[in-house]
Amino acid sequence: MTTPAQAAAEMIKSANRFGGAETAVILGRNFYSVADILEDAVSIPYAQLPGFPQAPGVEDGELLIGLVESMPAIILKGRTNFYETGDPSLMAGPIEALALCGVRGILCPALVTSSRADFVPSTVVAVTDHINFNGFNPLVGQPVDKTFVNLNEAYDKRLLRRLKAAAAAGGVTVHEGVYMWFSGPSYETPAEVKLARLFGADLMGWSIAPEAILARRYGLPFCGVGVVTDFGAGFSGGAPSGDMTRGPAVAGAVAIKRLSKAFIRAR
Repeated sequence: MTTPAQAAAEMIKSANRFGGAETAVILGRNFYSVADILEDAVSIPYAQLPGFPQAPGVEDGELLIGLVESMPAIILKGRTNFYETGDPSLMAGPIEALALCGVRGILCPALVTSSRADFVPSTVVAVTDHINFNGFNPLVGQPVDKTFVNLNEAYDKRLLRRLKAAAAAGGVTVHEGVYMWFSGPSYETPAEVKLARLFGADLMGWSIAPEAILARRYGLPFCGVGVVTDFGAGFSGGAPSGDMTRGPAVAGAVAIKRLSKAFIRAR
C-alpha cells in the first residue's frame, strides 16, 4: 500500500525535469525571498502533495524544483511552527518525501535570539547541536521502530564543512553555536535566557530542532542555520521584537539567500 510520503515523492519526481536534486532548503515565511535563487522553477502547492501540512503558517506553502546555476535543487517554501499548531511532527511528511526523492542534504535557516555577547544581531550561526527545552518531540506516537533515533551528529559535520566553504564563496561570515528550542510564540523570559546560558546554549528559537530530529529519523543529513535578530530578554539590553522589518532580519534574509545559493552549488 502506498503511503502519503511515497505518493508525494512520485508526484515530485514526475514534475522534476531537471535531474536528481541532492539538496533541499526548508524556508519559513521570513525567508521566502530565498526561493528566488531558483531558475525556471516548477511549483507544486502543498495542498496537492499527500502528507504535506495543511495548517496555519503554510496556507500558501509550495514545493519548488529548479536550477541554481545548472544545479538541480528543491526548496520547500513553507514550514510549520510548533507555536502555530501544537504539533511538532507536521513536517514529517515533507521530509520523508525528500528522502524518497533522493535528497542527500537539507539546509534549514531560522531567526533566533542570542545569549552570547559576541553573537550580535545580524550574526549568522551554524547550529552544531540543540537542547530540547520544551520537551516535545516530533517522533512521539510513531511506531516504536521509528522512534528510537540516535541524535549523534544530528547536525551533520560534512554539511557543516560544506556550509563553511559556501560561506567563504558567498562572502558570508558564519559562526558556530548550540541552539535551545523553546515553544514560542512568546519570547523567553530573562530567567530562561539566563538558564540557556547556564546550560551552554548560544542561541534560542522556536524551530530547527523538530526538523533536525525528523531528518535524522529519515536518514537525511541536516544543517541548521540561525540568523540573530536580538539578544535574549534581559541579556545585554535584549528586548526581542516580532517586527521582522528591522535591519537584522532583513540583512539576515539577504545573507541566507547568498549562503543558500553557494551551498547548493558547493554540493
